[in-house]
Amino acid sequence: MAVFTKVILFTDTDGFARFREEQIPLGEGTPQAMLSEVFASGGYQLRQSPVGFRSQFHCTVTPQWLFVLRGHMEIVLQDGSSRVFGPGDHFYSVDVLPEGASFDAKVHGHWSRQLGSEPLVTLFVRA
Repeated sequence: MAVFTKVILFTDTDGFARFREEQIPLGEGTPQAMLSEVFASGGYQLRQSPVGFRSQFHCTVTPQWLFVLRGHMEIVLQDGSSRVFGPGDHFYSVDVLPEGASFDAKVHGHWSRQLGSEPLVTLFVRA
């Protein structure tokens, strides 16, 4: 059976953001158009970030998918590791602030930046 690899940015039990991957079965549809089950969504937003954009450390407020439509985006974690996402790439962002915690920019979240010579265009789909 075909699968879709879901990249997940999540908050681990120690409060730090990490990446992991999960397989979603594509068990519906036809051999020419293999589909996953239907997932609920809560709306979407489009964002354009200019050349040179860089955020500060932050957590995801609402779990959401992020799809890169144009340009390149780097996500950097507290441990200094990073991943670069380009057109067609995605991740599911659930690195929310742990319940009862106060945000600490030395522990929680991630930061992102635009890379390259063209603006970054992304699509956020709320879960």
